[in-house]
Amino acid sequence: MEHDARVTRAWVLHPDITGADQRREASFALEEAVSLAAALPELDVVGSNTVRLARPHPGMLFGSGKIEELKQLFHDNEVELVLIDGPVSPVQQRNLEKAWKVKLLDRTGLILEIFSDRARTREGVLQVEMAALSYQRTRLVRAWTHLERQRGGLGFVGGPGETQIEADRRAIDDQLVRLRRQLSKVVKTRELHRKARAKVPFPIVALVGYTNAGKSTLFNRVTGADVMAKDMLFATLDPTMRAVELPSGPEVILSDTVGFISDLPTELVAAFRATLEEVLAADLILHVRDIAHPETDIQAEDVHDILNSLGVGSGTPMIEVWNKVDLLDEDRQDAMRTRAGRDDTIFAVSAITGEGLDDLFTAIAASLDAERSEETVDLDFSQGKQRAWLFKEGVVEEETQDANGFHLRVKWTARQARKFETL
Repeated sequence: MEHDARVTRAWVLHPDITGADQRREASFALEEAVSLAAALPELDVVGSNTVRLARPHPGMLFGSGKIEELKQLFHDNEVELVLIDGPVSPVQQRNLEKAWKVKLLDRTGLILEIFSDRARTREGVLQVEMAALSYQRTRLVRAWTHLERQRGGLGFVGGPGETQIEADRRAIDDQLVRLRRQLSKVVKTRELHRKARAKVPFPIVALVGYTNAGKSTLFNRVTGADVMAKDMLFATLDPTMRAVELPSGPEVILSDTVGFISDLPTELVAAFRATLEEVLAADLILHVRDIAHPETDIQAEDVHDILNSLGVGSGTPMIEVWNKVDLLDEDRQDAMRTRAGRDDTIFAVSAITGEGLDDLFTAIAASLDAERSEETVDLDFSQGKQRAWLFKEGVVEEETQDANGFHLRVKWTARQARKFETL
């Protein structure tokens, strides 16, 4: 069956609530929301605006005068879908759709649509379906309780007198149970893959950053991989991994991950934890920043907050990659290069022109080969494989042998010590 390729005319609204704790400028928040909408190819964003609010109206979100004004605006522009950049309760959604005669999506619904459009791996698809069903379930429960449609039936499912809402709820719950079962199988398979990768003596370097910071462009520049790198938010959802030999010698596994974003609902962070699991296993994190963006510092805070919520602490070394320096004027470019030059964990680069990448590669190699500790490893005669690995890695300083086996003095990195434990 062919899908309707018709483009939907959409309008983006950003409610700017007076006195609310909002770190972002309303204009930048609106710009980001428009970029989110542009990430869906079937949407044509025909307009956008910010609506100032003293406080949200519990039933309609906006006041009656503003609703009438917007209704006329949407009618004049033949708008079919309104995207509201913020949370909208099921009651508010129902009332606004009725008043404006359009379909409405809130921020969570829009992000779910994008995730659904971008998911590529089996696990990504399952995670999207589960998050979408959980979201849909809250809409059913709260929005449609007034419908009281009674459904009879033969008594096999719920029995006579069950309301349609209860039947819909159970159908969603059953589907969620099925998805969780499927997901647990997929996760087990991925765990096997992870264990196999742990035996590969290559460190994992994970690219993280706010969405649209240029991670995929940088990834493509380094790996030559054909990862989707478009100027749109959430361009990458499932992690893409490539083995790369750095110009300075060492081979690493480079992992490109989904972009982070502010105000991502906590249930979505949990649902997509799997897409960030390579970050948890990383030996080095490259935090890619769009240094030309006016709110780059706020975006960086959001990235750190999400990393902390995922349990990525200070134990994993991190390098800040200040990307898109080519978009700055000359004075700001010089200032950024000077700041980066004073800190060996910051590199000003351009993934487009290639500026600064050689220095970055050298720093990656140095970081992965950083501190080495000295330890004694005792092996019995049956552990020839482990002994061979230690010599192959070049970490053996001295070896002695007695009736019990081999005693080796090794000097290795924390990464090599972890790899040795998996042998």
